[in-house]
Amino acid sequence: MRIAGDLLDQIVAHAREDAPNECCGLISGTDGRAARVHRARNDFESPMRFNVHPQDLIRIITEIDDAEQELVGIYHSHPRSEAYPSQTDINLAASWPDPLWLICSLAGDEPVVRAFSIRDGAVEEVELDVG
Repeated sequence: MRIAGDLLDQIVAHAREDAPNECCGLISGTDGRAARVHRARNDFESPMRFNVHPQDLIRIITEIDDAEQELVGIYHSHPRSEAYPSQTDINLAASWPDPLWLICSLAGDEPVVRAFSIRDGAVEEVELDVG
C-alpha cells in the first residue's frame, strides 16, 4: 500500500490520544493508494481489543462510497504489544479479508506501524510505501 507520511502521522496521533485503549479506524483510497484516514470510536473502549463503533462504520462507509473510493485498510493500535496481529485480530479479519490491516504499536520508545494481509487465518506482512 502506498500511504503518505501525514496519513501515518494521523494514525499514530489517534493511537496516542486513545491510549491506554486501542484506537481504530478505516483507510480509504483507490488502486492500493491510501487517500484518507477515517477515525472511529472503539466500541469496546478497551486496551485489549477493538470494534469499530457501528454508527461510525455506517458513516465512514457512506463517506467512502460518496467519494467513489474503496476501503483499502483497517487500522488499530496495540498500546502495550508489538505491531503484529493477535489471534483476536486474525479472527476479526475473517469478516474483512480484502483491506489491509495496519497496526500501530506504542509498546517501544517510538511508535511502529506495520501492515498485514490477513486471509483465511494466514498473516502476511505487506510493505508500506510511504511517500
